[in-house]
Amino acid sequence: MNDAVVRSAIHHWGPRFVANGVALTDFEEVTASIGAWSEWCDKWCARAAVHEAMGREALAHGKRLSAGEHLQRAGVYYHFAKFLFVHDVPQMRAAHARAIACRNDALPHLAPSGERIEIPFEGRTLAGILRKPRGAARPPVMLMACGLDSCKEETEAYEAPFLARGIAIFVFDGPGQGETEYDLPIRGNYETAVTAIIDALQKRDDVDRDRIGMWGVSMGGYYAPRAAAFDERIRACIALSGPYDWADAWPTLPGLTREAFRVRSHSANEAQALEVARTLTLRGVAARIRCPIFIVAGKQDTVVPWRDAEKLAREVSGPVEFLAIEDGNHVANNRAYRWRLQTADWMAGQLGAAG
Repeated sequence: MNDAVVRSAIHHWGPRFVANGVALTDFEEVTASIGAWSEWCDKWCARAAVHEAMGREALAHGKRLSAGEHLQRAGVYYHFAKFLFVHDVPQMRAAHARAIACRNDALPHLAPSGERIEIPFEGRTLAGILRKPRGAARPPVMLMACGLDSCKEETEAYEAPFLARGIAIFVFDGPGQGETEYDLPIRGNYETAVTAIIDALQKRDDVDRDRIGMWGVSMGGYYAPRAAAFDERIRACIALSGPYDWADAWPTLPGLTREAFRVRSHSANEAQALEVARTLTLRGVAARIRCPIFIVAGKQDTVVPWRDAEKLAREVSGPVEFLAIEDGNHVANNRAYRWRLQTADWMAGQLGAAG
């Protein structure tokens, strides 16, 4: 029998696991084996190791495509082992290191392949992955901002529709996320990181510096519009289930989410975390967004109220597409077919991509 915390994790995030690369049977078997939250990370790491071993074996036998797929999947499993396991940071960091290693080792063997890039930022580095569609000399590029508990090791399934339509992607760990979460806390003015990344990408000659899109999921659904409001180089933006004002959402957030925010905002207690939460707001900012924006929300979202997306859609100054999915949960991952391809088609049209 799962404890209440494990049941909460399964309830809130189960569809996301499967939509983003966890085999359904693995999800059912692993979660059924977890009695208490303290077992979560270890159980998921054990199943991740099965996929990692298959990847290493495939690589040893020269089966590069199979190796890439197995290692990519292992990275996702290791990521979900650590994603909200903030009460045991050493265990979380060990799982995180395996997630990073597996995805890094998968990158040369994916189709298309990927390149790890590190961008200097405030005395630290922002780690990201650049993947470019095959056969494109200077494709448009879309930056991908992850959420509170997601990072670049989770996003392959999100990336695929855009790559298929001729759009390069750069997914990265910003302040409070992934590799950066240990050094730089969550910040409301996330646009500072995005500006540094665009500056770096515009020095490259293998992507089109004049065709830049921005995408964000969950908390990234706040970060992406926020960046679009302050950096006019962003030509189009996609926002998926982002909060309008994080402090407003605070009282009804799942306990695991509040604690993850406290840790990743480097706050000593929940009161300090709430003060940081007050800095994550689109109040007085949304009207600055003039580029086209596609906003998606699930009306059954129990993490971020879907009305936040409606408020953003109402306040932006530029063209807006707003899709509220009646039976969609948070990020509508239970109805991914209702928005993943549609948003990719939309971005391809905005950036003049081949697809």
